[in-house]
Amino acid sequence: MTNVKTAAELTPSEHIDARIAELGDWRGAMLARVRAIVLSADPGMVEEWKWRGVPTWSHDGIVCTGETYKAVVKMTFAKGASLADPTGLFNASLDGNTRRAIDFREGDAVDEEALAALIRAAVALNGSGKKR
Repeated sequence: MTNVKTAAELTPSEHIDARIAELGDWRGAMLARVRAIVLSADPGMVEEWKWRGVPTWSHDGIVCTGETYKAVVKMTFAKGASLADPTGLFNASLDGNTRRAIDFREGDAVDEEALAALIRAAVALNGSGKKR
């Protein structure tokens, strides 16, 4: 008898672990790095697995997602348009009224300090009760 879980039995964190492992390339490494920054920036962060396969991090509402595509790992902030971005991390989805995203490409450097500050600002915004 084995202890292998079905997909339905996996926790959100286990789903994210599996996604990182199945990617097996720079995208998996980048998703793992982004995830570590998200979780270290806010001890109250909750990992979720939404929309049939999107790693999602929440605290008083969705903070951000970590989607993987062929050429980018996209970190989308649910209320990004309402966040100050003094270091210019946002580089995608800039024309919407609500979301903002950061596209990480292979070889991109990650400003961990600035990203952690942006995550903490998103958590604070969620906690403030403001819609946007």
